[in-house]
Amino acid sequence: MPETTEKIPNKPLRFLMYITRKNKWSATAAILSTILAQLLGMAAYYSISRLVDAFSVAPDQASQLNVLWVWGLIFFTLSAGDRLLWRFSGFAGVNWLIEMHARGYKDLYAYLSNHSQTYFANRFAGALSNKVSNAVDGATRLTERTLWGFGPEIISMISTVYLFWLVHWSIAAILFVAIVIIFSFNMWFVKIRRPYVVEYSKASSKVRGEGVDIITNNSAVRQYVRSGYELSRLDKVVEDRLRKDKKQAFLGEYLMIINACFGLMLTALVLGMTYYLLQNSLATAGQLVLVLILLGRIGFIFTIMGNMLNGFIRVYGEMEEGLDEILIPHEILDDSDAGQLIAKEGEIRWNNVDFSFDNIKVFKNFNLVIEGGERLGLVGHSGAGKTTFVSLLLRQLEIDGGIIGIDGQDISKITQDSLRENITVVPQEPLLFHRSIKENILYGKPDATDEEIIEVAKKAQAHEFIMKLSQGYDTLVGERGVKLSGGQKQRVAIARAMLKDAPILILDEATSALDSESEVLIQKALETLMEGKTVIAIAHRLSTLRKMDRIIVLEDGEIKEDGTHDELTHSSGIYQKLWEHQAGGFIPD
Repeated sequence: MPETTEKIPNKPLRFLMYITRKNKWSATAAILSTILAQLLGMAAYYSISRLVDAFSVAPDQASQLNVLWVWGLIFFTLSAGDRLLWRFSGFAGVNWLIEMHARGYKDLYAYLSNHSQTYFANRFAGALSNKVSNAVDGATRLTERTLWGFGPEIISMISTVYLFWLVHWSIAAILFVAIVIIFSFNMWFVKIRRPYVVEYSKASSKVRGEGVDIITNNSAVRQYVRSGYELSRLDKVVEDRLRKDKKQAFLGEYLMIINACFGLMLTALVLGMTYYLLQNSLATAGQLVLVLILLGRIGFIFTIMGNMLNGFIRVYGEMEEGLDEILIPHEILDDSDAGQLIAKEGEIRWNNVDFSFDNIKVFKNFNLVIEGGERLGLVGHSGAGKTTFVSLLLRQLEIDGGIIGIDGQDISKITQDSLRENITVVPQEPLLFHRSIKENILYGKPDATDEEIIEVAKKAQAHEFIMKLSQGYDTLVGERGVKLSGGQKQRVAIARAMLKDAPILILDEATSALDSESEVLIQKALETLMEGKTVIAIAHRLSTLRKMDRIIVLEDGEIKEDGTHDELTHSSGIYQKLWEHQAGGFIPD
């Protein structure tokens, strides 16, 4: 969870400040030491001009050597202080950047994880990960460039104006006016460039999302020989990103050219004014040296200004696009006074529940009571509302009206976490992490002992195959469990569900994708898993529901039939027709 309950800002600079707050001392130390280091560096330039002036008026060699010794020592001391402060700034700044980077990732991923199932269903996982990286990495890069790039050059410009003032007010005035004009122009220009950068950032996220989608579904791409088609799709989004990248990048290059022209004009003006001052004995040789050194710095500063503002607006745009996508309000929120669900019996009640999706009515005045410990089968054609039924019970979607209660407690008045802690779901496609089998089973109860893990694995008919693997329980299962067969993955998922031991169990097509041998093993495991629990079993294969206490048939969001398997197979209704039409145990569409 986020380290603070404070709302995360969705504006890039405010977000940067937000993830910096816990490191304000490191930030302050880094900023102050950078400022002092730059000031000492500029003072070193000034000491050179004083050395030249003092050396040029020294009456004899001894005096000249004395000048070299005194001002040389001053120059050395300033340079040494400059370097030491830069290194101190490095240590403090690195600590600041690393800490803020870690906090940004923690808080954004925590916020992201609290979005609804619908949010994730409508977006590429790869694109979302890219947006988090854009926001957090962008904040770090922005801070780094400002701390050790743009910030010191601003100090340098201010110091240069002051040093020019020491030479003559007219040179300082020329530089000051030039800085105001150039900086104002640059700010105006980057505002024009900003929307192009945002469009490029969106296109970049889309490319990554498409790429991850292709890699994730690589097996399907190969089996259907669609690599050419997928690469063609990817080419289109890459070309779109290329066009948008060139557009925003070329604008940046135009800015660099304009800044270079400004720099040349300023150099000519300052040189002309310095020549006039020397000609009229209003400037010394040392001041001439100082002006020449600083003129070189000015040209560099203007180049840096263009580079920095180009980099700033690009990173800013990427951050803005990422934060806008991630930090939208959460779709389903706990009440501020939400309590914890206390589920003992596991009774589930639906009272006059209404729910619409995309303006289509799914449930209207829906009523249902599932007694604690009852095993309920849920049957219906595709689109009947079975998946929505489960999503509403898990509060992955919010109902429009009515109440869903568990043991007399309205699930909208309790925390989502406590609700889901009391419900175990075994889906058709087991959700396994690219971790060891042991870690996947432990997900149901993180503090479980090895003995408990082995016990549930045996009950889930999984221990035997696990022990035959090269590394046993420490075997990595691969992304989404690809190294295991469908039956093996499902048995690992059932072992995890057994370890969780929640009072309510949802079986969502838990055996429909398995071969007969695997199904026999998993049916045994499920019998053990269902003991003493309230069970909701969704199935197309009706044979798996014969041992249910009760079966309901959903049609267009309504309960059309309700009874035992034997009662419904002799009712001359929907269930009987489905049973008679099944070949291999599946419901026809």
